[in-house]
Amino acid sequence: MAGKKLSRRDRIKKGIRKRLTGSESRPRLSVYRSNKGIYAQIINDVTGSTIVSASSLSKDFSGTGNKSEQSVAVGKLVAEKAIAAGVKEVVFDRNGYLYHGRIKSLAEGAREAGLVF
Repeated sequence: MAGKKLSRRDRIKKGIRKRLTGSESRPRLSVYRSNKGIYAQIINDVTGSTIVSASSLSKDFSGTGNKSEQSVAVGKLVAEKAIAAGVKEVVFDRNGYLYHGRIKSLAEGAREAGLVF
């Protein structure tokens, strides 16, 4: 009964991460959301290093509007940073969240800015 106390998101996250890993050629775009902000990282799982990151609470973020509009801006920001770092293709890791709302907005913003997933 060890897994019984895990939250629903943690169980979904573990199932996703069994099938999904980031590599040198195609790193993982991991998304986290809180009540105040949304965060995105592009991670190379082979070396365990973060290539680029962006957040709605970081100093270089200049988006305004509601949370969904900020998510689109964070997606565009992380995509611009990734393309500058030489990453064009990623694997999208929704981190146990439903592909809906702010998560979907971030993904669409990243796609608009040029990331392929």
